[in-house]
Amino acid sequence: MSSSSLKSLLSGAILLTAPVALANSTTTIPAFDAKIAAARGATSPGGTTVIRSEMSGALHTFIDSDDGVVDAAERAYLGTKVNDATFLTGVDASAKDFLNAFYEFNDAATTPSTLFLSWLWASPEDLYGAGGPLADASTILEGDISDDEPQGVVNQRTLLEALKTTREFGYGAPNSSFYPINPSELIATLSQSAGFNYETPSPEEVNGAAAFLTEISGDSNRLYQASWACFRGCQGDVGGYVIAAVNSDRRFVRVVKVITWVE
Repeated sequence: MSSSSLKSLLSGAILLTAPVALANSTTTIPAFDAKIAAARGATSPGGTTVIRSEMSGALHTFIDSDDGVVDAAERAYLGTKVNDATFLTGVDASAKDFLNAFYEFNDAATTPSTLFLSWLWASPEDLYGAGGPLADASTILEGDISDDEPQGVVNQRTLLEALKTTREFGYGAPNSSFYPINPSELIATLSQSAGFNYETPSPEEVNGAAAFLTEISGDSNRLYQASWACFRGCQGDVGGYVIAAVNSDRRFVRVVKVITWVE
């Protein structure tokens, strides 16, 4: 995808998160139902089976046309679906995984937990075990929830707020909500061209970065992705993606921010 196309998409994401004409559960729930119904149609991409991409598209209704965070009414509705055998009939395993991960991460919290993030002392090249455009384009942070908040977890609101307010994250906070990804999607994302010269990372660099992230997420597969961009206050327009890996008790997170385009 060209840098101008990426810029256009990310500009759209900024507009979608702007606090104007926001939708709410009275519109997002019917829209979700309509997309699921369409996904069950014989002519849909998955045929009569709801596949992961279709579930993702349906669930994005709750954040893309809203304030970026699932509210209490939307979460309550999703809570009636995650264990509903009738609803889950005809939904493939990967789509179910996406639904469960989305439901857990978007827990309708109205107040973020306090998440302290800081740089790691080692360079991305050392942390990935290989150098190249991916390491050169990476900013890495990690941290955990304050011990003063024993019930706090890394959720959508906490992660977005922490990255928005953490100086070490640098210019360009996420301009989209995070969404779940699986290990194969992680590899695909890390394999994209990176850096100011749009170079392709080597397999060694990609695998090293993936191992570095999944060291935190482990078998829980709590991996999330968002986009970021800076259109003002930077040396040119610049953006890319953010990957967050959360540990099993949801109190520790490792974040990798990568530059993938610049104008």
